[in-house]
Amino acid sequence: MFLIICFLMGIGNFAMHKAVVESGHPFIEDATLYFGRYFGRGGYAVEFVILAGAMLMAHGGSGWIVFGYFAYTLFNGLAAWLFLTKRL
Repeated sequence: MFLIICFLMGIGNFAMHKAVVESGHPFIEDATLYFGRYFGRGGYAVEFVILAGAMLMAHGGSGWIVFGYFAYTLFNGLAAWLFLTKRL
């Protein structure tokens, strides 16, 4: 059950990441100019590593990782909301 919960949160994190990268926010555009056009792809790789680690730990029976990954997802959602509503 922990594994499925982490996987579903991971789908949400990837969706939020994609929405922010494609939002056209000035901060994201400037970061793309500074880091290069592969800026978004590197973020996907980091997102995947975090998800894979959380899923491995959840598969091992660590229930606490679900709460940790849930907190990460909440902060990710807050940041995505700030970027997408142009409040940041």
